[in-house]
Amino acid sequence: MADVGRTHDCGALREGDIGKDVVLLGWAASVRDHGGCVFINLRDRYGLTQVKADPAVAPAVAAAAAGVKTESVLRVAGKVVDRGTNRNPKVPTGAVEVEATEIEVLNPAKTLPFAISDSVDVSEVTRLTYRYLDLRRPAIQRNVVLRSRVASLVRNYMDAQGFLEIETPIMMKSTPEGARDFLVPSRVHPGEFYALPQSPQTFKQILMVAGMDRYYQIARCFRDEDLRADRQPEFTQIDVEMSFATPEAIYEVTEGMFAAVWKTTLGIDLPRPFPRMPYAEAMEKYGSDKPDLRFDLPLATVTDLLAGSSFQVFANAAAKGGVVTAMRVPDAESWSRKDIDDLTRVATENGAKGLLWLKVKPEEWQGPAAKFLAPDERTALAERLGIAPGDLVLVVADEAGGKARQALGAVRLKVGDRLGLRVQGCWAFTWVTEFPMFEWDDRERRPTAVHHPFTSPVPEDLELLETEPLRMRARAYDLVLNGTELGGGSIRIHRRDVQQRVFKALGLSEESARAKFGFLLEAFECGAPPHGGIAFGLDRLVMLLCGASSIRDVIPFPKTTSAQDLMAGSPSGVDPAQLADLGLGIVAKRPAE
Repeated sequence: MADVGRTHDCGALREGDIGKDVVLLGWAASVRDHGGCVFINLRDRYGLTQVKADPAVAPAVAAAAAGVKTESVLRVAGKVVDRGTNRNPKVPTGAVEVEATEIEVLNPAKTLPFAISDSVDVSEVTRLTYRYLDLRRPAIQRNVVLRSRVASLVRNYMDAQGFLEIETPIMMKSTPEGARDFLVPSRVHPGEFYALPQSPQTFKQILMVAGMDRYYQIARCFRDEDLRADRQPEFTQIDVEMSFATPEAIYEVTEGMFAAVWKTTLGIDLPRPFPRMPYAEAMEKYGSDKPDLRFDLPLATVTDLLAGSSFQVFANAAAKGGVVTAMRVPDAESWSRKDIDDLTRVATENGAKGLLWLKVKPEEWQGPAAKFLAPDERTALAERLGIAPGDLVLVVADEAGGKARQALGAVRLKVGDRLGLRVQGCWAFTWVTEFPMFEWDDRERRPTAVHHPFTSPVPEDLELLETEPLRMRARAYDLVLNGTELGGGSIRIHRRDVQQRVFKALGLSEESARAKFGFLLEAFECGAPPHGGIAFGLDRLVMLLCGASSIRDVIPFPKTTSAQDLMAGSPSGVDPAQLADLGLGIVAKRPAE
C-alpha cells in the first residue's frame, strides 16, 4: 500500500490549485465510464471532487478505475486541471478536477442496502440498522457537523462569561420524582443500585453551595420513559446554574448564548430582549405553554358573553365553571365541511367534546350554533374577536377550562399549517414565565411539582403553601422557539425550611425526604446562596437549526421509538455469570391476561 497521507480534503480544491500535484482520500460516490474515460466523484465529509481517469494519460489507471465499485475507499494521486466547459457550478470544487495518475483501492465495498444519497427513499428502520452508512449521507453529516459547532460555540460563550465547565456524576442516587430512572446494580454493594441522572439538578445546586458561582456542562442525561419523536432515553442538555441569580440575569446570559449561536451558524442577528409572557396569558391566548408566535390568530375567552346563551353547550360550560374559547380565522368562510371536519378531529383528539363553527357572511351567520345567538351576543363576539364578513369562527366549550383551551390551541396550529404561517427560517423566541408551582395528580390524589420540587415559589405566594398550594406561582421560566420548548429553569429554593415545606406539600414525609435528599437539605444549612439556572436540550436546538423533523436526524447514534439501537442490537441479554456476579436473576413476566 502506498503512503495514504492526503494533501487536500475532497472539498478544498479551487481554480487556484490548478497545476498542483495532490493526493485525495475518500469514498467513491459514483463511477461513470464514458467510452473508456472513467469519472469518479470522490467524497469525504468536507465535500466532493471529480476525478478523471483518462486512458490517453494513464491507461492502466483508467482500466483500474473502471472496476471500482461505489462506496469503495480510494487513494487518488494526480494533477489538478481545469474542467473547462464541463464546470459544475453546483459544487464548490466544480471548476476543477483531478487527472489521476494513481488510483488505489484501500478497501472495496460490497453492494450496499441503500444508496448514499439525501434523496434515497428508505425506511428509518433500515437507516438506523445501517447507521454507519446513513451517517455518510451529506445531510446527516451536515447535521452532525453543526451539532459539534454549536457545542463549541456554547463552550466559548460560557467560558467568556466566566462560567466553569464542571462534570457531575453519571452514577448517582435514585430519587424517583419524575420519569423512571435507569438503574445500575452495584456488584460491590449487593442489592443496592446507582441511577443514571435524569439531570444534574442536585449536584449543580451543591456546586452553588460550594462557591462555584457560575457552572455549566454539556451533560448526558437519561430517562426511562415512553418515547416520542422529540425524545430519547439518553439525550444531551446544556446545563447552567448561577449563584445570586435573578430571572433577568438568567435571561440575559441565555439570550446572549443563543444570539452568538444564531449569528455564527446562520448569520442572523436575533432581536433582544426576547418577549416574555406569563403562563396564564399563554394558555388563555394560545392554549399552550409553548406558543408558536410565528403567527398571530390568538384565542379569546368569551365565556362571559355566552353564559346566558340559549345554546346549552355554551350555557352549561359556563354554569359548571368551565370555559368557552373562540378563535377568528380571517377570510375562511369558504372552507369546506371536510376542512372543518379535519379541524374537529384535531380538537377531539386533544380532549374536546367537539368543535363549533360559525361562518360570517355579509347577510347572515351560519353554523350549528348560529340560530341560537341573540343579536347582542353576535355584536359582542364580533367586537371581542374583531370579526368581519368572510371570517370563520371556531369555538370550543368545556367544563374543564384548560382542556377547552388546549384543544383549540391545537386547532390553531393546524390552521397555521393550512394557511402556510408556520414558515421555516422565521425565529420566534419567547419566555414563558410564572408557571404554576403545583398541579393536581388524580391518580396520586396529591399535588405534584410542575417543574421539579426544588423550584422556588413567587415570594408573595409562599403563604399559600399549606392552604391553597394549587394557586401558587413558581419562579420558573421556559424558553420557547416556534412552538417547541427549548428548555426550562427556575430560581431554586436555597433554605432548608422552605424546601421541607415544599416536600411536605408534595406528600413526602420528613423521613423520606431525608433518605432521598438529606445531603442537599444539610447543605442548605451550611451557607447556601440564592441561586437559579436553566437547561436546554441540545438535540432539539440543533434539530430546529437544521430544519430537521426529528431529533434522531441530529443524534449520531439514536434509539428507535421503542428504545432500541438497531445497529448494535441493544438492549440485549447478558451472560448469566454477569447476573450472578451482581446477585441478580431474571423473573419471567406473567402472560398478559
